[in-house]
Amino acid sequence: MTKLTKRQIEALEPTDKDYFVWDGDLSGFGIRVFPTGRKQFVVQYRYGRISRRMSLGRFGAITPDQARGLALAALVKLRNDIDPIAEKRDRRDALLVKELAQRFDDEHIAVHLKASTAKEYRRNLNLFILPAIGHLRIIDVTRADISKYHHDWRHRPYQANRNLEIISKMFNLAELWGLRPDGTNPRRHIKKYPEKKRERYFSAGELQALGRVLGEMEEERIELPSAITAVRLLLFTGCRLSEIMTLRWEHVDLGVNVLQLPDSKTGAKVVHLGLAAANVLRACERLPDNPFVIVGRNEGAHLTDLQPFWQRLRGRAGLKNARIHDLRHTFASVAVSNGQSLPMIGKLLGHTQVQTTARYAHLANQPVMQAANDISALIDLQLRSSSRAKGPK
Repeated sequence: MTKLTKRQIEALEPTDKDYFVWDGDLSGFGIRVFPTGRKQFVVQYRYGRISRRMSLGRFGAITPDQARGLALAALVKLRNDIDPIAEKRDRRDALLVKELAQRFDDEHIAVHLKASTAKEYRRNLNLFILPAIGHLRIIDVTRADISKYHHDWRHRPYQANRNLEIISKMFNLAELWGLRPDGTNPRRHIKKYPEKKRERYFSAGELQALGRVLGEMEEERIELPSAITAVRLLLFTGCRLSEIMTLRWEHVDLGVNVLQLPDSKTGAKVVHLGLAAANVLRACERLPDNPFVIVGRNEGAHLTDLQPFWQRLRGRAGLKNARIHDLRHTFASVAVSNGQSLPMIGKLLGHTQVQTTARYAHLANQPVMQAANDISALIDLQLRSSSRAKGPK
């Protein structure tokens, strides 16, 4: 037998039965000639005790050299104990990323995540991740694919990093479920973009403006009273927005001035209320048919969106670019500036990690700096007055 060439294959004539012509150089590589005249490249091999034959492509669609390369690649896989036909079948039947995302939702998002986190995961999947890689087979997704996807969102680093975290978790579970080999998560070694933490604290003047406008709104009786109450409670407690918006009266104990929150971002926690916060709650109207403190316009429901009210409030108060979350930062900054320790502030804010509270550490230097300025100014004044008292010689 000789090496199969284009000319030799073209000369092969069909018969009433299909037959094979084998290559003389590469064992197992050959061409199959059908009675119809169609010619198909094949590779034949033995996997274990089973003899198998795999089609490589039609003559004319691929060249003999291309088919020989495919045959050689298949035979190399045998040396690594991989059955080429089984691998080809697995690849053909492999789930798509969008199908992985559905299982990810059913078995992880819906089971293990809080409702607010689950909503954000689904939003990121549907808006950002699946449109980009949802059509790919799970086993075909490479690190290069994810790296390019992450790079495409470099103009929004926070969003890019959150999507990267979701992809990482989803492909970790794909390995756990046997849909990808262990240790092949395509997110590995992709570096996140730096994120600038935005920390805005309201000054004394801004707090005065905020208080003035809140008072005016209460007198005007146009805005929803519960929206005004929500802002006051956010300021006086340092709570997260979701904790106040979903607060139920059954979790409020004004006998000892605490909120017993059964579920927060960091789990169950107790919020100790200062007198101002407790007075806001005492003045708040309780509706017999509504279990929530911050009631909405729908019967029995809480207010779901504080943003429209906040936009009107900050506009009248002149608080440009202020966010609702800045109310929490302001609570922390006032606490630090008035000498409260970082562990105490962490407890008040419900932090579980010391590093989270440490972001406010630099604010503790402000009172010290002010004291240093005051003392040095007094000493400087005394020095100057002493020089004036002596007069010119």
